[in-house]
Amino acid sequence: MQNKIVKISWMFLTVIMLLISRGVLAQDDLQTKAQALFKPIPDSAPELKDNPVTQEKVLLGKMLYFDPRLSASNLISCNTCHNLGTAGIDLQETSTGHGWQKGPRNAPTVLNAVFNIAQFWDGRAKDLEEQAKGPIQATVEMSNNSKRLVETLESMREYQELFKKSFPEEKSPVNLDNTVKAIEAFEATLLTPNSRFDKFLKGDATALNVREKEGLKLFVDKGCAGCHNGINVGGGAYFPFGVVEKPGADILPPEDKGRFVVTKTVKDEYVFKVPTLRNINLTPPYFHSGRVWSLRQAVGIMGAAQLGIELTDDDIDSITAFLLTLTGDQPRVEYPILPPNTDKTPRPILEVLQEKSSGH
Repeated sequence: MQNKIVKISWMFLTVIMLLISRGVLAQDDLQTKAQALFKPIPDSAPELKDNPVTQEKVLLGKMLYFDPRLSASNLISCNTCHNLGTAGIDLQETSTGHGWQKGPRNAPTVLNAVFNIAQFWDGRAKDLEEQAKGPIQATVEMSNNSKRLVETLESMREYQELFKKSFPEEKSPVNLDNTVKAIEAFEATLLTPNSRFDKFLKGDATALNVREKEGLKLFVDKGCAGCHNGINVGGGAYFPFGVVEKPGADILPPEDKGRFVVTKTVKDEYVFKVPTLRNINLTPPYFHSGRVWSLRQAVGIMGAAQLGIELTDDDIDSITAFLLTLTGDQPRVEYPILPPNTDKTPRPILEVLQEKSSGH
C-alpha cells in the first residue's frame, strides 16, 4: 500500500514538473491576471442611460447613420468618417469634411465606442448621443443646423413614420435630439465580440499561441495595461501623451493641447483619452494626429513616451502579435435603402452655415 502511495506521488510530481516545463502553470497565472485586468466584448448591446434601445430606434439610427443628407452638402454621412467597411474609421490622418476642410484630429473607431468613458479624443462628449450632435453642426464636418435638419427629415414620409414608431410618446418626434438618440442606439450595436483574446479571457488557454502569450505578458509586466485595460483595452481614462518623454512635434502637434481645451486646467495640457486597442491592426493611422501608420512603430513610441523604456525588436514583435488577437467579428451591416427626396427636401449647399467648428 505504501509503495502504491509513493508511486502515485512520484507520478503526480512528474506531471507537475511536466506542466511547469511546458509553461502551463505559468499560463494559468497569466490568464488569471488577464481576466482581472480585461473583460471580453459581449455579444449584444448594453443598456443606454435615458435612451431605451428598441428595434425601431436601431433601424432609424442605422438609416440616419448612412444618410448624407444630415450634412448641408448631402455628401457627408456618419459613415464617411466612421466607415463600417473599414473597422469604423476613414483611413485618413485627419478626416475631410464640408468644403474639403481637414479636421484637426484623427477619427477614432466607432466600433465598441459605447464602452468608452467619453467620446472624442478630449472627452468633451459624455456619450455617443452627445458625440453625434457635434459633427452634424460643426462647420469642419457636416456644417448643418437643427432647423435645416428637421426640414430635411420631415420632408420624407418614411422618416416621419419611423420617428413616430421610435418615439411614440412625443407629439413632434422629428428633432435633432431624437436624431442623435437614434444614431446612438444603432452605434451601440456596433460591437466586435469573439476575438481570440476574448476566447482566452473566457477560459480557452489555447486561443493564443506562445508568441502572443509572451506579448500579453510583456503588455502587462511592462506597464501598458496600466492605461490600456478594461473591456475596450483602453477608452476608460485620460493620460498625458508623453508621460516620460514627449514625442516630436510631427507626432504630438504643439498647437493641440488636448483635454486642456475642455477643462482649461493647466494639468490637462496634452492629456487625451486613452484610445481603445480593439481591432487596432484594422484602424491605422495611429494617435490623435494620425501621423503614424505602422503598428510596430506605434508600440515603440508608446514604450518610450509613456513608459520611459526602449523596447527591443523582439519585445515589439511580441506585443504587436498580442495586439493582433484583439480583432473581433466585424459587424455585418446591410446598407439601408434610404427614403427618396421630395419637392420639400432642402437642396444641397456648399456654403458654411455657422461659425461653430469641431473635430474628433
